[in-house]
Order: sequence, then C-alpha cells, then structure tokens
Amino acid sequence: MTEQEQKLVSIIQKMTLEEKIAQLVQLAAPFFEGATNEGQITGPMAAMKVNEDVVRNSGSVLGASGAREVINIQRAHLKKNRLGIPLLFMADVIHGYKTIFPVPLAIGCSWDLELAEKSAEIAAKEASVSGVHVTFAPMVDLVRDPRWGRVVESTGEDPYLNSQFARAFVRGFQGTDLQNDHDRVAACVKHFAAYGAPEGGRDYNTVNMSERQLRESYLPAYKAAIDEGCEMVMTAFTTVDGIPATGNKWLMRDLLRGEWGFDGVLISDWGAVKEMIPHGVAADEREAAYKAIQAGVDIEMMSPCYIHHLKQLVEDGSVDETLIDEAVFRILRLKQKLGLFENPYRGADEKREQEVVLCEEHRRVARELATKSCVLLKNEGVLPLKRDKKIALIGPFAQNGDILGPWSCLGSKDEAIQLYDGLKMKVDPSYLFVAKGCDIETGTGEQWNEALHAAREADVIVLALGEHSDMSGEAGCRADIRLPEIQLELIAKLKQLNKPMVAVLFNGRPLDLHGVVDQVDAVLEAWYPGTEGGAAIADLLFGDANPSGKLTMSFPYSVGQIPVYYNCFNTGRPKDAPDAQERYLSQYLDIPNEPLFPFGFGLSYTTFSYSDAALSSDYMTPEQPIYVSVNVTNTGKVAGEEVVQLYVRDVTGDVVRPVKELKGFQKILLQPGETKKVTFTLTEEQLRYYHSDLQFTSDAGTFVAYVGPNSRDVIALTFKLVK
Repeated sequence: MTEQEQKLVSIIQKMTLEEKIAQLVQLAAPFFEGATNEGQITGPMAAMKVNEDVVRNSGSVLGASGAREVINIQRAHLKKNRLGIPLLFMADVIHGYKTIFPVPLAIGCSWDLELAEKSAEIAAKEASVSGVHVTFAPMVDLVRDPRWGRVVESTGEDPYLNSQFARAFVRGFQGTDLQNDHDRVAACVKHFAAYGAPEGGRDYNTVNMSERQLRESYLPAYKAAIDEGCEMVMTAFTTVDGIPATGNKWLMRDLLRGEWGFDGVLISDWGAVKEMIPHGVAADEREAAYKAIQAGVDIEMMSPCYIHHLKQLVEDGSVDETLIDEAVFRILRLKQKLGLFENPYRGADEKREQEVVLCEEHRRVARELATKSCVLLKNEGVLPLKRDKKIALIGPFAQNGDILGPWSCLGSKDEAIQLYDGLKMKVDPSYLFVAKGCDIETGTGEQWNEALHAAREADVIVLALGEHSDMSGEAGCRADIRLPEIQLELIAKLKQLNKPMVAVLFNGRPLDLHGVVDQVDAVLEAWYPGTEGGAAIADLLFGDANPSGKLTMSFPYSVGQIPVYYNCFNTGRPKDAPDAQERYLSQYLDIPNEPLFPFGFGLSYTTFSYSDAALSSDYMTPEQPIYVSVNVTNTGKVAGEEVVQLYVRDVTGDVVRPVKELKGFQKILLQPGETKKVTFTLTEEQLRYYHSDLQFTSDAGTFVAYVGPNSRDVIALTFKLVK
C-alpha cells in the first residue's frame, strides 16, 4: 500500500459508520448550502427524506452549475464536515459543456478519433474551470435499434469502432495526470452493461441475451474505456440475464472487478438502486440496498436506500462493514487522484471561466467536427450550391436554435448558429428567402403560403427538416421513425414546383426516409450538429468543405426491419444464395432485407475508385500477419477525404459468425487525380471470437477480407489461417 493510500485508510478509520455511508450517497446540488437553488427540492428529491447529517457528510454532488456555485457549496461543506473531506462534483458533460459539439452519434460518423478526443478535451477544460470533477461520459452502449432514443448518445452499431471512440473520449476527458492537470476531468463509462439493447427499442425495458453475445458484441467498448484508464463506471437501468445491472453481482463483482480488474468507482444511474423494487428483485429499500452493496455499487445516485438501511444491515450482520470501507476507499482515492484534498476547489475559477468557456478556439473546433460529422446520403448534381442562384430556405429548422441535441449541458440555443445565419454568411441576402413552412409536428395555411411565396422566388429549395431534440435522447423512444407527417406533406407540396430541392436533416437517430429521399435531389444528414451547426452546414452546402462523414448506424428501409445492422448472421436459407428458391427464404415479401443506407456509407463531392486490392500472402499464421492493400484514387475534380474500411468474415466457425466485421479503417485526403496505397495489418488475434464454451480464440480455416468505402460496396480477398 502506498503512502497516499495509507492516508486514506487513516481517514476511514476515523469515520463513523454514518459518515462512511453518507460518502456513498450522491445528492443533487439544491440539497447543499451555497447552491443557487438551495432548498428547491421537488419531485424525486423530496422522496429522499435526508437529514442535515447526511448532507453534511455526503460524498458527491450532481449538477452544480458554474464555478461560483461549486466554490460556494464546497466552502460551506468544508466548514461543516468533521474530517474536512471534500465533495466530488459530477455532471452530464456528454458532447460539450458550453461549447456544444455534434451529438456522439454524429461524432462517430466523422470516423475521426483525433477530433473526437479533442472535443472531449475541450469539454473537460470548460467543465473543469466551471468546477466539474467527473463527467458521466462516454456512453459506449452498442445500438442496433433506432427506435431507442439514446442511440443519439452512442457512436453506433459496431463494437470495434465504438471501442476506438471510447478510448479517444477517455483520453480527451482525463489526459494523463488528473492530479496536476486541472483542465481535465475524470470520465465515467456507461451504461454497464448492454443498456443499448432494450426490447422493442423502449428505454429502461428488458435486456436479454446470451453471455456469448454479451461478450462478443456489447462488452468490448466498456472494456476498451476501462483499459484506457477510465476512473468510473455507471450501472445500466436495465436487466442483464434477468437481474437488474445495479444488483447484478456476477456482472459487477465477478466480471467488472474480478475478471477485468477494475478498481475504480462504480456509481448507479439516477434512482436505479431503488428501481430494483419495481423490477421485482427487491421487496423493499432494505433489500435493494443489500443487493446493490453486495454487487459492488459504491455510490447510490438520488435514491435513499443506502442512507436509510445500510447501517442496520451492517449492525445486524447482513452486510460486512468491510464492503462499506472498500467503497469509501475507492471514492476517497478518486478525490485524491483529482487533488481535492490539497485543493478542494481544483480548477474552479470564475475569472478564467469567462475566458475559456465558449471561446473562439473552441467554437472553431466545434465547427470543424460538425463539418466532418455530416453525412451526404444523396446528391443528384444539385450540391454544392451556386452563389449566383436564389435560394429558398424552408422548414421548421430554417431559423431554429434547437440544433444542440439532448444532453447539451449548458449549451444555449440562443448562442447556436442557425442554418439561416450560416447561409447569410455565404450569399447576398437578396438571394436568400426564408420561410418556416410548418412547425415540427403541426402546420398552418399561412405558413404554407409563406413557403410557397419563398419557393417561387428561388432557383433552388433548401429544406431544413427534422426532430425536436425532445423526440430523441433518454426516454425519447419512437415507434414511427419517419419525419412527422406535416413535414412530409411540405416536401410533397414543394415537389410540385419542379425545382431542385435539398433536404438538410436535424435528428438524433437513423430515420425511415421514405417521403424524403425519393422526393428531393440531395439529402444531407446533419444530426444535431451543435453550437456551430449552421456555419458548418453552410460550408458543406456551398462546397467550402467537402462532405466526408460515413454512417456508423444503418438507416432502415422500414421500421419493420429493425433491428437491421451490417454485422448480422447468415441463415440456413439466405436470400442471396446461388441456388436460392423464390419463396422459402429468410426475407420479407414486401421490402428488401437490406437497409436503405448501410453502415459505413457516405457520399462526397468527388468520387473515389478502388483498385489493385491484394493480400501479402494467401496464408496467415499466429506468428505471421498478412497485409491487405488497396489503391484508392480520387477520380473527381475536388479534393476529398475518404474512409477506407477493412472487414473480415470467418467462413466457418464453432458458432455462427457475422457476415462481415469491421477490423480497421483509415481516413485519407486525396487531391484530384491522386492515388494512395492504403495498407492494413491483419493479425491472428483479430480473428479471435468467443466460442460456445466462451473461450476466446481463433479457428484455422478460410476467411474473407473485404476492403471498400462502406460495408456493402467491397472487394473480396480470400485467405487461410494455418495453426
């Protein structure tokens, strides 16, 4: 045990049992003296029924806002806390603090790990100077069902890509020296585990899968974040193998702490400990507290089970006090790592906060990432726009600051660059006509008449369409994932004018785009692009930037296909088999099996050709990798970035293997006419998977390597693994 750890043990030895238990409780900021909204406790807060002793000894605060409030709360707390133990301040800094970056699903579509890391670094800097110590990010839940609102917080449907982004976000948030680098914050990976697979795409709903599938697809990104040094893990609201994650001893004690060696802090999600009662695995708060502490949950967020019942559970011998001590030790150690015992105010600095938060450099990076996150889904020659053409900007997002997306922390819609503002930077105002056309879900005749007037004046129509931010995010689940009917009607009416139309989409999930993609000449998926969204989109629409985003989640042809994802299994009666029958196949009779837009898809204002794909050898061994190479040429007239993607298929396995699995990608910039040779290294380790006995190993046999611009349009190369 180190000297620093011995100091923590000494503190714990001085603590009463009540003081220890209070360290395991997280309360919202209004509970504390010095808070801006002190005493304004309503709803679930009132149900906590905590007394002054608990508040005085509690370990962490949720949701304080700004350096002044944090300093005031911490100062008041240290005057009352007997042992002078500082508070931890935590917040949901998901994709920016005040400077808001694109939502995580959009960031994933950039395929740019360096920019993703930079966005987390900037978010950490703004959050830390404002007093935050821990962010509840990154969310790395694998997602395959766009009906689930929280797909907006994930980077997509692929375990390898999600793992790479998980590492990048943790690096950005935490840096390498939390104790001395006060521009960083501790990261909390969530939601452990498999929260992204609720039945029916309905939030908080049942999650049920085999352990093999859990390990194969859903666990890798959490493991990657932990391997990168993530300091905290948050439990999922949902069940894992019939047991709520918050009380799942196998998941938390055996797997997370035992097998993976995680020794950081484990926190419940909001109220999740008490929710074991309606789940049906705890009869009351006492049993919920017992199951959570036995599972290893260190901090109970905003429910009262620990503070009401842990003391009695210890005193009657049901819970060993060493479990409490271990949890307190982990919490105090995180405070120590953050340097809070030496400087309880850490990075909080009101003066510097004014200089750092939402500064021009941060906005510049937000604009760059927004530009790289947009995905061009269709372009029939109408983009980029010409500056000498008159433009009608029509739609509920034409002049709308609701482009930050869910979980936008302190981001301001009023400070966001709207699409109209972005277009005004590019063209003479006399060439730009704007009309709402309709609201997001309703419309009036007057709005339509204004839109018709604007459209008749213009040479080209730009439609700004999408979802209100409340239509996605937590509890933002939808069974119908088309655009609202009124917006589809607006498109159909404007189509009758026979003018070129471009649709710019603001949304937090893959949509069923029928009624859009078949009616317009170009579709730009902008997601929720953040503070600089309007400026970034204008750069793309006018060709000052070239679209380079690629989808990290498949767009369904119809909601009836869901879940639809690229790395699926084959069947015994595959539709594309050479000897396939007409009817008795794994197929729909009324729609294709394939998604409307596949994983990895995205267009550019230039074109790329792939040629001379080759393997360094037809055989791989455990000692000798093979190299997959391909020449990529920019065959268009402007420079562009291309994401070259490598997939592999294990033709025959101990268990059924996916038809393709992403194993690598490289983002390259090519000038017109330029050719680059892209080479990937493929090792035996990358061919391993979980067998029926859960052994993680590879099989000798035949494999296919695929290389191309997306998961569908690929060149196939066959090789063998020899062992």
